[in-house]
Amino acid sequence: MRVFNFSMYISQKEFTDELKKNQAEFNVFISAEKMNELLIYYQFIQKHNEILHLVAPSSPEIFAVRHVLESLFLQKYLPKNAYFADIGAGAGLPSIPCLIFREDLRSVLIESKLKKANFLKQALCECNLENRAKIFARQFEELQKPADIQFVTCRALDNFARKLPKILKWSKKSDLLLFGGNNLAEELSKHAVKYQQKLIPQSEQRYLFIIQN
Repeated sequence: MRVFNFSMYISQKEFTDELKKNQAEFNVFISAEKMNELLIYYQFIQKHNEILHLVAPSSPEIFAVRHVLESLFLQKYLPKNAYFADIGAGAGLPSIPCLIFREDLRSVLIESKLKKANFLKQALCECNLENRAKIFARQFEELQKPADIQFVTCRALDNFARKLPKILKWSKKSDLLLFGGNNLAEELSKHAVKYQQKLIPQSEQRYLFIIQN
């Protein structure tokens, strides 16, 4: 006999309730169908997170806002049919929530850690996204950027500041949409990069930096 897992039910409800409560502030409306698909993704991360350390442990409410809705903040800056690269994709943030929410988007997810890259392949299958995204289990510097990539994003890359010059060089002719705080602003200014910064809702010092090439 299958046992009803009450704690799991509560976790799922808290996650979806938080998405519903905060979505308008992030300028999105998530349909019931997409809400369920985002829940599947959330559950899949929770299933693997203890072993792979994909994201820092957090409550369902924090995950909904800090990870999913913050990722979806990106999509308003991606035009219809956009093709983008996610450097240091890790758990698939911000790319997978955007791909779930927008069926017109395509992406390349670059993750150098093999175990996390394998997780991403499984996650794409779990979320029925494998036809709109590719995984590269390499350092981004080792890859030649696909010529038709229009945007490059990065949210939680290790040694972000140190790798910024390489990201700028690799992303040449593609616009950049980078998540970060004041430290990233300082690094961009050091390299004489012109940018716009958009404050992420419910944050005091986290921004999306928009760099047009």
